[in-house]
Amino acid sequence: MRARRVQPARYGLFILAAIWILVVLPLSAMAAPYAAYVIDARTGEVLHSRNADTRLHPASLTKMMTLYIAFDAIKRGEISLDSQVKISQHAASEPPSKLGLKAGQTIALRYLIRAAAVKSANDAATAIGEAISGSEAKFARRMNQTAKALGMTNSTFKNAHGLTETGHMSTAKDMTTMGRHLLYDFPEYYNLFSRITADAGVRKVSHTNRRFLASYKGADGIKTGYTRAAGFNLTASAERGNERVIVTVFGGTSTTARNAKVAELMDLGFRRAPSKAPLVKPTKPVFADVEDNLVAANTAPTPGGAGKTIRLVGAVTTSKRPQLRPAATQQVVVATAEAPQATSALLPSDITAAIKEAVKTAPEAALKTASLASVSQRPTVRPKGLIDSINPIKTKKQPAQQEVVTRVSTSGGRHWGVNIGRFPSRNAAETVLVKTALSEISTLDGTLRKVVQRPQGFDANFLGMTRETADLACRRLAARQVSCFMIGPG
Repeated sequence: MRARRVQPARYGLFILAAIWILVVLPLSAMAAPYAAYVIDARTGEVLHSRNADTRLHPASLTKMMTLYIAFDAIKRGEISLDSQVKISQHAASEPPSKLGLKAGQTIALRYLIRAAAVKSANDAATAIGEAISGSEAKFARRMNQTAKALGMTNSTFKNAHGLTETGHMSTAKDMTTMGRHLLYDFPEYYNLFSRITADAGVRKVSHTNRRFLASYKGADGIKTGYTRAAGFNLTASAERGNERVIVTVFGGTSTTARNAKVAELMDLGFRRAPSKAPLVKPTKPVFADVEDNLVAANTAPTPGGAGKTIRLVGAVTTSKRPQLRPAATQQVVVATAEAPQATSALLPSDITAAIKEAVKTAPEAALKTASLASVSQRPTVRPKGLIDSINPIKTKKQPAQQEVVTRVSTSGGRHWGVNIGRFPSRNAAETVLVKTALSEISTLDGTLRKVVQRPQGFDANFLGMTRETADLACRRLAARQVSCFMIGPG
């Protein structure tokens, strides 16, 4: 009787052994292909390469491209960090890792970006793509166009999150290129990839790469990835002194093994990288093929009266500006050229700066007359705005050829400006202009503050800048988390 009772147990052991031999062992033996790439981030010099051009499954390293496009779209004014994104059923149904978004709910883009960068949330990545391009398919086309512009010649993207899909492939070299562009093209956002935790709106999330960030000296990013087809992937960057190394590994067998391999390659990179090397940032891409890029034509007056057409590649026709935050509603009244009837006066320093710019081509006598008339007393003219014109200041009645007309900010190439948002009231816009001018005085000193009333609100602008200065100002303001886009001539 005892022998009969033991028999079923033996059969069970045989069955488990058979499953182990037929299923588990083959799966463990089917390890994802291995690839690695190491560069000196300062120069792009290759320090180590193995199977670096082999097309493999990138997994969630894909989200580096998704986030790069999001940062670029914000910079172009296509969308803002405060834009409210409505979650689709498609995005909400993405498998884990996910933030847990529900179909129909709305959430600010900034929280989706944090969830994608820190937690590697698939639903957040899909929602980002749909918010920018309208659908994931259109966003995938933009991903491929961006990859081409960045020189990622062996990458093809099918989705925004990186879950395994036929044809969705990349290489260790291309993902290292992607990581380097994130670091240098958008330094103001790079800190996202080193946050151990982040507020993602609906909940607090933890970084998928926190073990490596905590264990390797100098590590400060950037992105992990895992699927069964891809294995354990990681693109990581670390800085020690003047040296910075970027490493990408595909096909790790576990998180621990992958992190150990990346640390080994990091050490190799720091040994091979020169202690001193010039910083040669990667060339910023020209997105001539991105589907949302438009060509806008603007005209600028010339001395002879004829119009000159200036074509701007990459301009956008609409801009979703963030709403004014409660903290920015202090009641501070400042002068504007649009409102001479306001209780506060035009600042003499603004008028002086405008006159100095205008009289570069005016006779010396006109300079003296204009300066006294503008600085010593409150203006009584009805200007459309200092950037548009200052009413002609005439001397004694003279023949027509001796009449002097002074025009501001149309000489010296100062046809450009920057917009820092649209606000519900003139007072709010003026307040933000003053606070922004004080916080970014190095690039905005000497510019003209102007509030323009629109049907949807009041635009806050800084005008009278060169294109280079306007571009620099926007970059510096973006680094301070201030929404900004350039205003061209016209």
